[in-house]
Amino acid sequence: MSWYLAAPLALPFLTAVVAFLLRNSGAGRWVSLLGNVALLILAALLMGQVLDQGVIAGQMGGWQGPFGITLVADYLGGVMVVITAITALAVSIYALGDIDERKEHLGYHALFNVLIGGVTGAFLTGDLFNLYVWFEVMLISSFGLLVLGGSKEQIDGGVKYVTLNLVSTILFLAGIGLVYGMTGTLNMADLARTMPEVENQGLVTVVAVMFMIAFGVKAAVFPLFFWLPASYHTPAFSVSAVFAGLLTKVGVYALIRMFTLVFDGDVAFTHTILLWVAGFTMVTGVLGAAAQNDIRKILSFHIVSQIGYMILGLALLTPLAVAGAVFYLVHHIIVKANLFLIGGVVERAAGSTDLKKIGGLYKSAPLLAVLFLIPAFSLAGFPPLSGFWAKYILVAASLEIEAWVIAGVALLVGLLTIYSMTKIWAEAFWKAHPEGLQPELSRIEPRVRRAMLLPIAGLAALTLVIGFFPEPFVVFAETAALQLLDPTAYIMTVLGEGA
Repeated sequence: MSWYLAAPLALPFLTAVVAFLLRNSGAGRWVSLLGNVALLILAALLMGQVLDQGVIAGQMGGWQGPFGITLVADYLGGVMVVITAITALAVSIYALGDIDERKEHLGYHALFNVLIGGVTGAFLTGDLFNLYVWFEVMLISSFGLLVLGGSKEQIDGGVKYVTLNLVSTILFLAGIGLVYGMTGTLNMADLARTMPEVENQGLVTVVAVMFMIAFGVKAAVFPLFFWLPASYHTPAFSVSAVFAGLLTKVGVYALIRMFTLVFDGDVAFTHTILLWVAGFTMVTGVLGAAAQNDIRKILSFHIVSQIGYMILGLALLTPLAVAGAVFYLVHHIIVKANLFLIGGVVERAAGSTDLKKIGGLYKSAPLLAVLFLIPAFSLAGFPPLSGFWAKYILVAASLEIEAWVIAGVALLVGLLTIYSMTKIWAEAFWKAHPEGLQPELSRIEPRVRRAMLLPIAGLAALTLVIGFFPEPFVVFAETAALQLLDPTAYIMTVLGEGA
């Protein structure tokens, strides 16, 4: 099992090294692409093992848990690795047309693959300290990608991004120290056993809130989200897409993992906070999006809004609600990354992403219009696309336990999401260009156009598959939720039958 777990983790770093060495020859882009094709294959093999066995674990160096470095994959961890590989491959193809030679020479492909390795490591790690390590890997590589190019806007966004994330990291590390002091272990499976035995449960709750804040910054929840819309619109579109798809989801994943496996002793307190956070995150994000007139800024605020739905599933903590959170995670990564990729094509075709300065894309680029409508309608929750099923499960879970107010908030935010997506459609695609110009996809070099449209079409097709054939994905999410809410199999796989 160790090889199934270690291979998708090691490959991105190997790819990064080779891509960096070849960065000046133009071959680095192809190394990155082939590396991410191989990553998807390895992720699929890992997922096959998880589907066959439920939970798999590997002990690095032969040191048995909880003493060694543990890698572990259950349904949630396995599917997150697969979605990471899909997103990485899509962005690698898109980057063939989006990333210029200067950014390649500065090390874009190496930084990109290090980021993918960090994300994969966060999803597979079985102990808290290594989760901290992978967060640091992500922070360093993402900051490098964010400022790559060195424009004033990028530096400004990068400083805001890294400052708040460093505060989060310090809080996370302090929490790790307190957890180790209380329990003598950082292995997550071992913590699930030992945390309820800590004498001072009040201190456990305080530490839980520290982790909630630390991971909340990473996930960009209310009121800790302002770094995201200040930075995600500044880098290359390839970078924005992978950030939008993956980075905040690592924070959500960490919250789900820790607040189902470890910090479940004071649910009435901790998950009530999460419920309020979810509601305010949904509302503030969607209102911020409604106030913007730039495509990337609108989409950045919608990341915040949609994170609220995922936190809602965790906060309600019923099997249906947690299944909704898992389903929403998978759906949103695909849709949100795709919308940012489409934004890059809009800029190439129309010359800007400012809605006041563009228009006429529906008439001149009908293919792009269709490719936009699929993820946009899915994000807004139009049936029968994937976003509809994700929202439906979460609203149904809220109504199931008579949480009427938060169900109403979720529905209202969905309506406001439709407003924002409709605004992009009306301004960028439907209305005539304000200067009478005719934006054309043909103005984009054919090689570049193919590289940019192929992953967009692939992700749109995946959105349609999830939407039109939701049953296997819902069943998968329900199984993942049951594993999270009953971690017996997780603990026994990591620590052995005697645990």
